[in-house]
Amino acid sequence: MQTMCKNNISKKYLRSLGHKLKPIVFISKNGLSENIKTEIVDAIERHELIKIKIALNCRKEKSRLSKQICEENNAKLIQEIGNIILIFKSSHNPNPKLSNLLRMRDRT
Repeated sequence: MQTMCKNNISKKYLRSLGHKLKPIVFISKNGLSENIKTEIVDAIERHELIKIKIALNCRKEKSRLSKQICEENNAKLIQEIGNIILIFKSSHNPNPKLSNLLRMRDRT
C-alpha cells in the first residue's frame, strides 16, 4: 500500500479505518470532567484516530461537545453518528504498536 502524507489523509479513508474501532472514551451525562479531558488527550496522542461515545440525548448538546473536544485538542471531527464521534489528530512521533493508522495500514 502506498504511504500517504498525514496532511492529505482523506475523511473517507479515516472513516473506513474507524469503522473497525470501538469507543475508548466514554462521556456520561455529566459532560467533560478534567479526568475525561485528560483521557482524551492521552488517547488521541497514543492512537491518533479514536472513537468517543457520548451518553447525551440532546443532539445539539452532543454536537457542541464534539466541537469543543476537537477545538481543545486541535483534532479533526471525522464522523458523528448517533452517540459516537470519530476524531483524528496526527501525532508527530506515532508508536507503531498503538497508532490506529499504522496498525491498520500494516494489516492490509
